[in-house]
Amino acid sequence: MRGAVLYGPRDVRFEEREVPKIMKPTDAIVRTSATCVCGSDLWPYRGINAVPQPTPMGHEYCGIIEEVGSAVKSVKPGQFVIGSFFASDNTCPNCQIGYQSSCQNREFVSTAQAPVLRVPLADGTLVATPDVPSDGLVSSLLTLSDVMGTGWFAADAANVKPGSTVVVVGDGAVGLLAVLSAKQMGAERIIAMSRHASQQKLAREFGATDIVSERGDRGVSRINALTDGIGADSVLECVGTQESMMQAVNCTRPGGHIGYVGVPHGVSLDGEQLSFLTSICTVDPLQYAATCLN
Repeated sequence: MRGAVLYGPRDVRFEEREVPKIMKPTDAIVRTSATCVCGSDLWPYRGINAVPQPTPMGHEYCGIIEEVGSAVKSVKPGQFVIGSFFASDNTCPNCQIGYQSSCQNREFVSTAQAPVLRVPLADGTLVATPDVPSDGLVSSLLTLSDVMGTGWFAADAANVKPGSTVVVVGDGAVGLLAVLSAKQMGAERIIAMSRHASQQKLAREFGATDIVSERGDRGVSRINALTDGIGADSVLECVGTQESMMQAVNCTRPGGHIGYVGVPHGVSLDGEQLSFLTSICTVDPLQYAATCLN
């Protein structure tokens, strides 16, 4: 079969790869219906993360099960399934409290941009839909493999409550679905920080009540003005840079919460500085879609 392989910055090749097979009794083989590129893929693609060797790509996926190992009980061939990029057993202590992406037996699924995929720990990782969906629904279901669950976890980690004021930092796929998640959780005011007209439009459709286009100190000042100087009850950080993290911290009211799911790059929080912050930061990097799916 042919699949996507990253060789280095801006060097992606579609080349022959070995067809995956069952390696452990807990495995499943999935014929992918849809996969996509994640924002985290762009860090090595742009050369910000090193690529020491040719690396197969893809950790967002859904598709039809072709084969399962002898120990797999919850899914079967022919079912349409959605999976997480961290394979988890869904039974260890970390999984049981909702942190499947920190499963004690986790394995990273990273070869999904290909026709066929091996998924470890299939019982804990794959979620089957009641029926095989129509082609038009597949792309929407694909969002549950990563970005929807990531946005939901950001809202959950930031303790979004009915009637609360929420700020979402970042207007990519995760940020937009964090807006949607906050709306689903009952937030009364949702302020999306976005500089792009097309993303602002989607944010409004998903439930944003206000848009702030400024960044940095100017962005913080706008949030303070919109919240009568109080700050937000919950801030959802969906970027992962130093600027976005500090913007999130400085937008949060005393006693508020930050849920951050942007994969951190160059983020440094000084301990002395943190000791003087008036907000309570709930920082939960890399707790993504497994939480939503399971």
